[in-house]
Amino acid sequence: MSALQQRLLGSIRAVPDFPKPGILFRDITPVMEDPSLSNAVVDAFVTSAQSKGIDAVAGIESRGFLFGMPLALRLGVPFLTVRKKGKLPYRTVSYKYDLEYGSAEIEMHVDVVCPGMRVLVHDDLLATGGTAAASAELIRMQGGQVAAFSFLVELSTLGGAERLRPYGADILRLVTY
Repeated sequence: MSALQQRLLGSIRAVPDFPKPGILFRDITPVMEDPSLSNAVVDAFVTSAQSKGIDAVAGIESRGFLFGMPLALRLGVPFLTVRKKGKLPYRTVSYKYDLEYGSAEIEMHVDVVCPGMRVLVHDDLLATGGTAAASAELIRMQGGQVAAFSFLVELSTLGGAERLRPYGADILRLVTY
């Protein structure tokens, strides 16, 4: 186990019964309260992503913005926002997907992904993979390609990595529970 993984495991807080009974929530806010650790997280993402030929980073609302934007800045590429339906001010492309308890819809601006663009999809946590897969579909709909996925935390028992395998992209994660 790397020193960074040890620091993250010591910092990420487990909150039982949030947001509902039976859920063990992995709270990354203590990581963000530590500038040294936050910088180490961004450094690790940059190191992993540098060899992937990334043209842009797509951050998933809202916690995917926290490390996604600094990652894009360090890579010198655009940061693209993936948001819940109705949150973006310009024309959008949207994708509706099923959740275990219903459905959701996300969208991106129509003019941010160019054909052939290699996009890294970033979020804080990989659980079932539904939102990350939906984000990948938005990128594909616009002619882009998912070059990689990146997550601070993976909850491996929920099968998210398996759901993302059809996209053929590397899955970068810093900590796995």
